[in-house]
Amino acid sequence: MKPLHNKVALVVGVANTHSIAAGCAQAFADAGAEIAMTYLNDKAKPYVQPVADAVGAGLLLPLDVEVEGQMEAVFDAVRGKWGRLDILVHSIAYCPADDLHGRVVDCSRGGFARAMDISVHSLIRMARLAEPLMDKGGTILTMTYYGGEKVVDHYNIMGPVKSALEGTMRALAVELGPKLIRVNAISPGPLQTRAGSGIAHFDELIDAARSRAPEPDLISIEDVGAVATMLASDGAGRVSGDIAYVDGGLHVRA
Repeated sequence: MKPLHNKVALVVGVANTHSIAAGCAQAFADAGAEIAMTYLNDKAKPYVQPVADAVGAGLLLPLDVEVEGQMEAVFDAVRGKWGRLDILVHSIAYCPADDLHGRVVDCSRGGFARAMDISVHSLIRMARLAEPLMDKGGTILTMTYYGGEKVVDHYNIMGPVKSALEGTMRALAVELGPKLIRVNAISPGPLQTRAGSGIAHFDELIDAARSRAPEPDLISIEDVGAVATMLASDGAGRVSGDIAYVDGGLHVRA
C-alpha cells in the first residue's frame, strides 16, 4: 500500500511547475493521496493548472489570503468533497519588493505588517480552519529557510519573518498535539523557484550552496516533496514541532 493511501492533502502555494509546493503535490499524488490545490488569482491559474492536471487534483480553487472569505471557502470545499483533511501544506510567503531588497532597519511598518500577515499569520488562520477537519489527526507543513536562524546576506527582512514562522510552527505543534495534529517545517536549501528569484543576488546563494554544502548537488523540488511525504506519512507519527532540513547538509557549516 502506498504511504499516503486514502489521505487528503491540501497544497497551498503552487505558483507553477517549478514551485516547491508543486513538488509536494506531485509526491503526495504519487504516494496515493487525494489532492486539493489553490492558485493565487486568474492571472496565476494558467501556470498552476498543469500541476493540477498532472496530480489529478480533485479541487483547484482560488486563494489570496488577503481576500476576505477565500480561505474559508477553500476549507469549506474540502469539507464538502471529502469531509476531512489529513495533510496541509502552507508554502506561501511575500514581502513588498522595496522592503525585501532594503536593510531590515529601513523596512517600512506597512511592508513588515504585510509580510508577517501573508507569510506567518496565514498559517495560523489555516491551522484554525484545518483543525476541525483533522478530527482523527493530521499533518501541517510549512516552508522555512536557514535565514530564519542565521543572518543570510540579501535575505533581509524575510529572515525575521521566517523566524516568526518557525516560532509559530512550534506553538501550533504544542497546541494541536493533543488532537494528534503534527506541525513541522521544511527548510530547503536555495533552489530555482519564482519565490527565490525575487531575492536580490539570489545567484550568490545558489553558488554558495553549490560550493559549501557537504553534498555538492543542488536540491530539487522532488527532494523537498520526498521529505514532505515522509513527514505526512504514519511512519512520522511522533515527529512534531521540528524543522527538517533539505539542503545537502549546508545548515551544519559554520
